[in-house]
Amino acid sequence: MKRLAGLLIVVLTATAATAAAEKLYRYRNAEGNVVVDYRVPAEYVSGGYEVINDEGVVLEIVPRELTPEEKKAAEIQRKLEEEARAEEERLRQWDESLLLRYSTSADIEAARERALDNLRIRMSILKGNRRSLKQKIENYQAQAAEIERSGREVDKKRLQAISDMQQEIGATERAIADRQREMEELAESFQMDIERFEQLQDMVDLRRTHGEKP
Repeated sequence: MKRLAGLLIVVLTATAATAAAEKLYRYRNAEGNVVVDYRVPAEYVSGGYEVINDEGVVLEIVPRELTPEEKKAAEIQRKLEEEARAEEERLRQWDESLLLRYSTSADIEAARERALDNLRIRMSILKGNRRSLKQKIENYQAQAAEIERSGREVDKKRLQAISDMQQEIGATERAIADRQREMEELAESFQMDIERFEQLQDMVDLRRTHGEKP
Protein backbone atom coordinates (compact mmCIF):
# COMPACT_ATOMS: atom_id res chain seq x y z
CA MET A 1 0.00 0.00 0.00
CA LYS A 2 2.82 2.37 0.93
CA ARG A 3 4.53 1.54 -2.34
CA LEU A 4 1.33 2.31 -4.26
CA ALA A 5 0.90 5.63 -2.47
CA GLY A 6 4.48 6.52 -3.25
CA LEU A 7 4.00 5.75 -6.92
CA LEU A 8 0.85 7.89 -6.97
CA ILE A 9 2.71 10.85 -5.51
CA VAL A 10 5.47 10.45 -8.08
CA VAL A 11 2.92 10.32 -10.93
CA LEU A 12 1.06 13.39 -9.68
CA THR A 13 4.29 15.31 -9.22
CA ALA A 14 5.43 14.39 -12.73
CA THR A 15 2.05 15.37 -14.18
CA ALA A 16 2.14 18.75 -12.44
CA ALA A 17 5.66 19.36 -13.64
CA THR A 18 4.67 18.44 -17.20
CA ALA A 19 1.65 20.76 -17.09
CA ALA A 20 3.80 23.58 -15.76
CA ALA A 21 6.38 22.93 -18.45
CA GLU A 22 3.72 23.15 -21.14
CA LYS A 23 2.73 26.72 -20.15
CA LEU A 24 5.27 29.38 -21.12
CA TYR A 25 5.19 33.15 -21.53
CA ARG A 26 6.66 35.14 -24.39
CA TYR A 27 7.25 38.89 -24.00
CA ARG A 28 9.72 41.64 -24.89
CA ASN A 29 12.14 42.98 -22.31
CA ALA A 30 13.35 46.55 -21.86
CA GLU A 31 15.84 46.11 -24.71
CA GLY A 32 13.10 44.96 -27.08
CA ASN A 33 14.33 41.39 -27.17
CA VAL A 34 11.84 38.50 -27.20
CA VAL A 35 12.01 36.47 -24.01
CA VAL A 36 10.37 33.11 -23.29
CA ASP A 37 10.06 32.22 -19.63
CA TYR A 38 7.86 30.48 -17.10
CA ARG A 39 6.62 33.82 -15.82
CA VAL A 40 6.36 37.47 -16.85
CA PRO A 41 8.14 39.91 -14.54
CA ALA A 42 5.76 42.49 -13.08
CA GLU A 43 7.44 45.39 -14.88
CA TYR A 44 6.69 43.79 -18.28
CA VAL A 45 3.07 42.74 -17.72
CA SER A 46 1.69 46.08 -18.93
CA GLY A 47 3.58 45.61 -22.20
CA GLY A 48 1.51 42.55 -23.07
CA TYR A 49 2.59 38.98 -23.59
CA GLU A 50 1.67 35.63 -25.14
CA VAL A 51 0.91 32.37 -23.38
CA ILE A 52 2.40 29.47 -25.36
CA ASN A 53 2.94 25.77 -24.90
CA ASP A 54 6.26 23.94 -25.05
CA GLU A 55 5.85 23.60 -28.83
CA GLY A 56 5.51 27.34 -29.34
CA VAL A 57 1.77 27.29 -30.09
CA VAL A 58 0.06 30.45 -28.88
CA LEU A 59 -2.63 29.65 -26.31
CA GLU A 60 -3.58 33.16 -25.32
CA ILE A 61 -2.64 36.72 -26.19
CA VAL A 62 -2.70 39.35 -23.46
CA PRO A 63 -2.55 42.78 -25.14
CA ARG A 64 -0.46 45.59 -23.80
CA GLU A 65 -2.04 48.23 -21.61
CA LEU A 66 -3.31 51.20 -23.61
CA THR A 67 -1.99 54.70 -23.07
CA PRO A 68 -4.44 57.38 -21.81
CA GLU A 69 -4.63 58.79 -25.35
CA GLU A 70 -5.34 55.36 -26.80
CA LYS A 71 -7.99 54.68 -24.15
CA LYS A 72 -9.68 57.97 -25.01
CA ALA A 73 -9.57 57.20 -28.73
CA ALA A 74 -10.94 53.70 -28.08
CA GLU A 75 -13.80 55.13 -26.00
CA ILE A 76 -14.65 57.62 -28.74
CA GLN A 77 -14.63 54.81 -31.30
CA ARG A 78 -16.84 52.66 -29.06
CA LYS A 79 -19.38 55.47 -28.71
CA LEU A 80 -19.37 56.08 -32.46
CA GLU A 81 -20.03 52.40 -33.09
CA GLU A 82 -22.85 52.39 -30.52
CA GLU A 83 -24.42 55.44 -32.15
CA ALA A 84 -24.11 53.82 -35.57
CA ARG A 85 -25.82 50.66 -34.32
CA ALA A 86 -28.56 52.72 -32.65
CA GLU A 87 -29.14 54.70 -35.86
CA GLU A 88 -29.25 51.49 -37.87
CA GLU A 89 -31.85 50.06 -35.50
CA ARG A 90 -33.87 53.29 -35.61
CA LEU A 91 -33.97 53.17 -39.40
CA ARG A 92 -34.92 49.50 -39.37
CA GLN A 93 -37.86 50.12 -37.04
CA TRP A 94 -38.88 53.21 -39.03
CA ASP A 95 -38.80 51.27 -42.30
CA GLU A 96 -40.83 48.40 -40.86
CA SER A 97 -43.41 50.83 -39.51
CA LEU A 98 -43.74 52.64 -42.84
CA LEU A 99 -44.12 49.45 -44.86
CA LEU A 100 -46.70 48.07 -42.43
CA ARG A 101 -48.84 51.23 -42.38
CA TYR A 102 -48.67 52.46 -45.97
CA SER A 103 -48.80 51.06 -49.47
CA THR A 104 -48.07 54.27 -51.41
CA SER A 105 -46.87 57.81 -50.82
CA ALA A 106 -50.45 58.94 -51.38
CA ASP A 107 -51.47 56.98 -48.26
CA ILE A 108 -49.00 58.98 -46.21
CA GLU A 109 -50.21 62.27 -47.68
CA ALA A 110 -53.81 61.34 -46.84
CA ALA A 111 -52.82 60.46 -43.27
CA ARG A 112 -51.02 63.79 -42.98
CA GLU A 113 -54.08 65.72 -44.09
CA ARG A 114 -56.30 63.87 -41.61
CA ALA A 115 -53.93 64.66 -38.76
CA LEU A 116 -53.57 68.30 -39.81
CA ASP A 117 -57.34 68.69 -40.18
CA ASN A 118 -57.76 67.53 -36.60
CA LEU A 119 -55.27 70.13 -35.40
CA ARG A 120 -56.90 72.82 -37.56
CA ILE A 121 -60.24 72.13 -35.89
CA ARG A 122 -58.66 72.46 -32.45
CA MET A 123 -56.94 75.65 -33.59
CA SER A 124 -60.24 77.04 -34.87
CA ILE A 125 -61.93 76.36 -31.53
CA LEU A 126 -59.13 78.11 -29.65
CA LYS A 127 -59.28 81.14 -31.93
CA GLY A 128 -63.06 81.26 -31.53
CA ASN A 129 -62.67 81.25 -27.76
CA ARG A 130 -60.14 84.04 -27.99
CA ARG A 131 -62.47 86.18 -30.11
CA SER A 132 -65.30 85.59 -27.63
CA LEU A 133 -63.12 86.56 -24.69
CA LYS A 134 -61.90 89.72 -26.42
CA GLN A 135 -65.51 90.72 -27.17
CA LYS A 136 -66.49 90.18 -23.54
CA ILE A 137 -63.56 92.29 -22.38
CA GLU A 138 -64.54 95.08 -24.77
CA ASN A 139 -68.08 94.98 -23.40
CA TYR A 140 -66.88 95.08 -19.79
CA GLN A 141 -64.45 97.89 -20.57
CA ALA A 142 -67.20 99.89 -22.29
CA GLN A 143 -69.40 99.42 -19.22
CA ALA A 144 -66.53 100.47 -16.94
CA ALA A 145 -65.92 103.60 -19.04
CA GLU A 146 -69.62 104.50 -18.87
CA ILE A 147 -69.59 104.09 -15.08
CA GLU A 148 -66.53 106.35 -14.75
CA ARG A 149 -68.12 109.00 -16.98
CA SER A 150 -71.12 109.04 -14.69
CA GLY A 151 -68.84 109.83 -11.79
CA ARG A 152 -69.13 106.45 -10.13
CA GLU A 153 -66.36 104.03 -9.20
CA VAL A 154 -66.08 100.84 -11.19
CA ASP A 155 -66.89 97.88 -8.97
CA LYS A 156 -64.08 95.43 -8.10
CA LYS A 157 -66.03 92.45 -9.37
CA ARG A 158 -66.14 93.91 -12.88
CA LEU A 159 -62.44 94.80 -12.80
CA GLN A 160 -61.57 91.30 -11.57
CA ALA A 161 -63.62 89.77 -14.37
CA ILE A 162 -61.69 91.80 -16.94
CA SER A 163 -58.37 90.71 -15.38
CA ASP A 164 -59.41 87.05 -15.34
CA MET A 165 -60.44 87.13 -18.98
CA GLN A 166 -57.18 88.81 -19.99
CA GLN A 167 -55.27 86.00 -18.30
CA GLU A 168 -57.47 83.46 -20.05
CA ILE A 169 -56.72 85.13 -23.38
CA GLY A 170 -53.00 84.84 -22.63
CA ALA A 171 -53.36 81.12 -21.89
CA THR A 172 -55.42 80.66 -25.06
CA GLU A 173 -52.82 82.43 -27.18
CA ARG A 174 -50.10 80.17 -25.75
CA ALA A 175 -52.24 77.14 -26.61
CA ILE A 176 -52.69 78.48 -30.15
CA ALA A 177 -48.91 78.90 -30.48
CA ASP A 178 -48.44 75.31 -29.21
CA ARG A 179 -50.91 73.98 -31.77
CA GLN A 180 -49.16 75.94 -34.53
CA ARG A 181 -45.80 74.40 -33.60
CA GLU A 182 -47.46 70.99 -33.42
CA MET A 183 -48.84 71.43 -36.92
CA GLU A 184 -45.43 72.45 -38.28
CA GLU A 185 -43.69 69.52 -36.56
CA LEU A 186 -46.38 67.11 -37.76
CA ALA A 187 -46.08 68.31 -41.35
CA GLU A 188 -42.29 67.96 -41.17
CA SER A 189 -42.55 64.46 -39.68
CA PHE A 190 -44.93 63.29 -42.41
CA GLN A 191 -42.70 64.82 -45.08
CA MET A 192 -39.77 62.81 -43.70
CA ASP A 193 -41.97 59.69 -43.81
CA ILE A 194 -42.83 60.38 -47.44
CA GLU A 195 -39.20 60.88 -48.43
CA ARG A 196 -38.08 57.75 -46.57
CA PHE A 197 -40.91 55.69 -48.05
CA GLU A 198 -39.95 56.81 -51.55
CA GLN A 199 -36.34 55.82 -50.86
CA LEU A 200 -37.53 52.36 -49.80
CA GLN A 201 -39.61 52.05 -52.93
CA ASP A 202 -36.61 53.04 -55.06
CA MET A 203 -34.49 50.38 -53.34
CA VAL A 204 -37.18 47.74 -53.93
CA ASP A 205 -37.44 48.72 -57.60
CA LEU A 206 -33.65 48.61 -57.96
CA ARG A 207 -33.48 45.11 -56.48
CA ARG A 208 -36.22 43.93 -58.78
CA THR A 209 -34.35 45.38 -61.74
CA HIS A 210 -31.29 43.33 -60.77
CA GLY A 211 -33.34 40.21 -60.10
CA GLU A 212 -32.95 40.31 -56.32
CA LYS A 213 -35.64 39.52 -53.80
CA PRO A 214 -37.11 42.62 -52.11
